[in-house]
Amino acid sequence: MDAELVARLEIRVRILISLAAAEAEFVSQEDGLARLDEAERIRLLLPGGDVRHELRFVVGLQRAVVLMRAGRLEESLALNNAFLPGLAAEAGKYSAVLTRSLVNRAWLHLEMSNPDAAYRDLVEASDLAVEHGHRLLEGKIRHNLGDHAQLLGDIPEALRHYEQAATIFVTDGPGSLPLVRLDQAKALLTAGLAEEAARHLDDAIPELQGNGAVHLVAEAEVARAGAAILERDYALAKKLAASARRSFLRRGKGRWAEIAALTRLRADAVKVLADRDKKPSAKLPEQLADLAVRLAELGLRDEAGAARMFAVRLLIRRDETAAAQELLAQVPKPRQTTPIDHRMLLRLCRAELAVASHRPRSALAQARAGLVELGQIRDRMGGLDLVCGTAAHGEELGKLALTLVLKKARRSGAGAKSLFAWLERTRAQVYRYEPLPIIEDPALARHINEMRHVQGTIQARRLSGEPVGKLEERYDRLQREATRLGWYTSQWGRPRPVSAPEEVVERLGDRVLVSLMGYRDTLYAVVVDRGRFRLLKLGPLAEIVETARQLHADLDALAPDNLPAPLVEVVTGSARRRADKLDKLISASLAKTLENRELIIVPIGSLYALPWGALPSLHGHPVSIAPSATAWVTASGRRSDGPVLLAGGPGVPGSVGEVRNLRTVYPQARLVDGKDATSDTVLSALDGSGMAHLVAHGAHEPANALFSRLELVGGPLYAHETARLAKPPERVVLAACELAMSHIRPGEEALGFAGTLLASGSRTVIGAIARVGDKAAADAMSDLHRRLASGTAPALALAEATAADPLRRPFLCLGAG
Repeated sequence: MDAELVARLEIRVRILISLAAAEAEFVSQEDGLARLDEAERIRLLLPGGDVRHELRFVVGLQRAVVLMRAGRLEESLALNNAFLPGLAAEAGKYSAVLTRSLVNRAWLHLEMSNPDAAYRDLVEASDLAVEHGHRLLEGKIRHNLGDHAQLLGDIPEALRHYEQAATIFVTDGPGSLPLVRLDQAKALLTAGLAEEAARHLDDAIPELQGNGAVHLVAEAEVARAGAAILERDYALAKKLAASARRSFLRRGKGRWAEIAALTRLRADAVKVLADRDKKPSAKLPEQLADLAVRLAELGLRDEAGAARMFAVRLLIRRDETAAAQELLAQVPKPRQTTPIDHRMLLRLCRAELAVASHRPRSALAQARAGLVELGQIRDRMGGLDLVCGTAAHGEELGKLALTLVLKKARRSGAGAKSLFAWLERTRAQVYRYEPLPIIEDPALARHINEMRHVQGTIQARRLSGEPVGKLEERYDRLQREATRLGWYTSQWGRPRPVSAPEEVVERLGDRVLVSLMGYRDTLYAVVVDRGRFRLLKLGPLAEIVETARQLHADLDALAPDNLPAPLVEVVTGSARRRADKLDKLISASLAKTLENRELIIVPIGSLYALPWGALPSLHGHPVSIAPSATAWVTASGRRSDGPVLLAGGPGVPGSVGEVRNLRTVYPQARLVDGKDATSDTVLSALDGSGMAHLVAHGAHEPANALFSRLELVGGPLYAHETARLAKPPERVVLAACELAMSHIRPGEEALGFAGTLLASGSRTVIGAIARVGDKAAADAMSDLHRRLASGTAPALALAEATAADPLRRPFLCLGAG
C-alpha cells in the first residue's frame, strides 16, 4: 500500500473519531458509536505498524468515552480495563493518550462509587502529566481531583484543587475554566454557602453561554436552582430547573433531565413544607415517588433517595405515617460518598417520622446523632465561611429538636435546662474553635494587596469628586477572586466541645445569662441565674424584630453632629417610643431580677443589631452580647497582658487628637496615627496587644462579612486579615461606625469585623451597631477609657459611658465583659 493511501486512510480514521465524538454529544450516542464502527473498519485496512497500533487504542478508548457519556458505565469500564494495560506498557510513546484515558477511567470509578480506584488513577495521571509536560492535562486532573475530594465531602481540598486547575487554565490556555467555576459553585452549595454559590453561578452562566456550552449551561442552571431553593426563591428555582430539563431533553440527556426534574419538584416540596399551616396535596409525593423509581433505574442512587425522602416528609405532613414508613424503608443507607445534605435529610425524615409516631425520645436521638455527624464534617472545613455555611444542612434538624424540648418545657414547667443545652448544640459553632497558626498563601496575599490599593484609590478619588464606577467594578472582581482563594487556605481551627449547662453555671457566678430563641411568632428566653434555668415567654417575634429595625433606622438618622434641633426632637421622640416598646416586650421582665449584676445576652440573628443600652430598663446596666454561651465561656477564660495600642486612621475629624488625648489615660501606649497608620503597621501592632483602640472610618460588608474593613492609610485593613493573628488583642475598641454589625449566617452565626476578632481569640470587642457622630463617639470613648484604665470591667465601663446619651452612643460590648 503506497504512503499516500496510508496517509489518507489515517486521516479518514481520525476524522471519523472526531465526528463520532461530536455526533455522540450533539446528535445521539447511537450515531457516535456507528461512526466508531466505521472508523474501526477503515483502521483494519491499514498495514501493520505504529499508526494502526496507535489508532486501535484511540478508537477503542473513544468508544469507552461515548459509552461513559451514555451512562453505560460497566461497558465503558470494561473497555478501559482492556486497553489501558497495553497503553501503560508503552507510556513513553503514548503518554498523552494514556493520561487522558486514566482520567476518564477515574471519572467512571467516581460515578460507580469506587473513590479509592479513582484516586489511584488520578494520581498516576497527574504524575504522567507532570513528567511529560502536559500542562493542560494537569489542569484537567487537578479539576478531577477536586471532584474526587468533593464527592468524599472534603470541601476545602476540593476548592484547593479547583483553584489550582483554574490557575493553570488562566495561565496556559482556556482549558475547561468555565466548568471549573461551575464545580466550585457546586462545592460551595455542598458547604451550605447558597449566596456565594449563587454569585459564582451568575458570573459563570453568561460565560458558558458565550462559549456555546449548552450542556454546561443547563448543569449550571440546575446548580443555580439549588442555590435559589436554599435562598427560598422557589419561583426562580422552578424556572431554572424547567429550562435545564428542556435543554437536556433536546439533547437526549435523559439522566440529567431527571435530575433537573428532581430539582423542580424539590422546590415545590420545600415551599410546601415551609408553610406549616398548609396540608400538602397527594399529587406531589406521588410525583416524587414515581421520579425516584426512574432515577434508581438510571443508577442515580443518591438522587432517588432524595426524591423518596422529600416524598416521605410530605406524607408525614399529610398524616400518612404508614405510607411514609414504607417509602423511607426504600431509602438505602448512606455510603462514603453520600452528600452531607442527603445524610441530614435522612436523619430529619427519621426524626419527623418518630414525632408522628409519638416517639419524641427517638426523634431527639436522631437529631443528636445528626448534629454530631454534622459537627465532624464541620471540623474538617477550612476558613470561617465554610465552617459557618455547613450549619445550613442541620438547621431543620436543630429546629425540630428545639421544638420538641420547648413544648415539653412549656407543658411541664421543667426542661428549661435541657432546652438550653439544645440551644448550645445548634448555634454559633464557629466561635468554639481555637484558631490554628497562620498559613501563608502568597496568591491570597497578592489579591488582598491589590484590593487594598484599589480601595485606597477609590477613597482618594471620592474625596476629589472623581468617578469611581470602574474602580468599584474592579474591586468587586478582586473581592470575588480573593474570597475564592480564602475559602480553603487552611483548616480554621481545633474544635472545643460545646459547654455543658453545669460549666456555664460555674463560670457565670453571680452573672445572669439570657439565651433567646424564636418559635413560630413568639420570642422566648432561657434565663440562667444562680444555677437555676427558667423559660420565659417574652413577646411577638415579628413585632419585636420590626420595632428593632425601626429603632436602628432612628439611631442612624440621629447620628450626624449638626442636625437641626427640630429634627433632633422628632427623631429622638420616635426612637424613645420604640425603645420603650421593646423594653416592655423584652427587657422589663428580665431587669426585675438583675439588680446590679452583669447580663449576658445570646441573641437570635435578627436581634444582633439591637442597641440594648437604649432600652430604659437597661440604661447604665452592664450588658455583654455573646454568639453563644460556649463562646462566652471560652472568651471569659482568656487573659493576656500586652501593651495598649492607640491607632487613628485618615479622614476622621479629630481622630489624631482623639488617640493622642488617650495617651493621658495610657501613658505607655503605642501610638500609630497620621501617615504611619497603614494596614500593615496596624495589623502588626495588633498582634500581642492587650488592648487596642482603633478610630477610623469603617465599612460593614454584608455580601461578604470577612471583607468588612477599617479604612487606613494606603488602603483598608480587612476582617479576613485579623483572623490569623498569632496573639489577637484581648480587648478591642472599634470607634468606627457599624463595625459591630454582623451578617447572619446559617445557624445564627454572626460574622463581621467584630465577630471575626472574637472568633480569632479576642476576649472583648466594643463597637457600634449603628452610625455614630464624631463628637458623640469621641465623648463616649473618652468616658469609656477613663473607666477601663481605672480597672472597671468592659461591660460596666461601657454601660456607664453610654448612659449619658444612649441613643447617640449605640455601642455594644461583645464577647466577655
